[in-house]
Amino acid sequence: MSARGEKYRERQGRVRNGRPAIFTPAEHIYAAIDLGTNNCRLLVAKPLDEGLRVVDAFSRIVRLGEGVNGSQRLSVAAMERTIAALKICADKMLQRRVTRARCVATAACRKADNCEEFLSRVKTEAGLHLETISAEEEASLAVAGCCSLMERETSHVLAFDIGGGSTELIWAEHDAENGINPIAITSLPFGVVGIAEHHGSGEFSPDQYEALVRRLEVYLRNFEVAHGINGEMRKGRVQMIGTSGTVTTLSGVHLGLEKYDRDQVDGLWLSFTDACGAAEQLRQMNLEQRAAHPCVGHGRADLVVAGCAILEAIRRTWPCEKLRVADRGVREGLLLSLMRRDRQRAAATPPNGARR
Repeated sequence: MSARGEKYRERQGRVRNGRPAIFTPAEHIYAAIDLGTNNCRLLVAKPLDEGLRVVDAFSRIVRLGEGVNGSQRLSVAAMERTIAALKICADKMLQRRVTRARCVATAACRKADNCEEFLSRVKTEAGLHLETISAEEEASLAVAGCCSLMERETSHVLAFDIGGGSTELIWAEHDAENGINPIAITSLPFGVVGIAEHHGSGEFSPDQYEALVRRLEVYLRNFEVAHGINGEMRKGRVQMIGTSGTVTTLSGVHLGLEKYDRDQVDGLWLSFTDACGAAEQLRQMNLEQRAAHPCVGHGRADLVVAGCAILEAIRRTWPCEKLRVADRGVREGLLLSLMRRDRQRAAATPPNGARR
């Protein structure tokens, strides 16, 4: 293991001055890494009585899944980009004296035949233990990270996460006291990177865009037929939550932000009328114009129209007046689950450290 990894192991609290360390949940500093097809994201936080307080964050577009749909392998260049970003994450975790962490990889690693080789390199070069999680766990973590955005009177939630390599849908019951209870979770085999690569560019003619939306609707209808979501929507107690770069980008465009501002976007109620208007703005731009937009940038310029098509297919399948925008998801779900587990352990352990 690298020197970075050895230092991180000591900081994690396994040892302190050569002896086993004991931390209370309130003393821990937590970190979560979510490595997706397109992005590498880190969040460092401390626990609060309810929720968490972010102390550091990092995000970089790495495109780990570039080409993986065709080759079934992570390319050398993509692995190099990603490991460089993960080294930055590891250094930040050391600087913040992180004691509890979980680092996960999603769709790109699930698809790649050489995933184990990549995970081994991450452990050796960045000193991080990265685990590949199932699509179901990814979706559960994403919706768990959005719990605080749920309205008390909501009986059901339809949440979606438009990723780089896949799109997750979560249909769940909601209770203000007990939180979210998933009814069904599915991972659909399309995301913004895969669609853009299959299409060959980020530019779509009106006919190409419409044909894409209709193809995507076929996948979504299967989920609707199985669960009758529209029937619950007509009762007026279903909340839709979108957590992805697509919905946060459209929110920034709609708000006319000169620079992306998470505080203005996270938790925003975005009407589908406004979402469609922002999507149309982006579709009318060429690649260079989208790259120059402060809420898009070079990293998403060739991907965002594909994301708009996925969102349009969702809107047509489940007509809804508005959605709640979440600039949060898997990382927050990871952190909250770690904190909850530590509180449960602390509650089961008497002050003298002996188990009850």
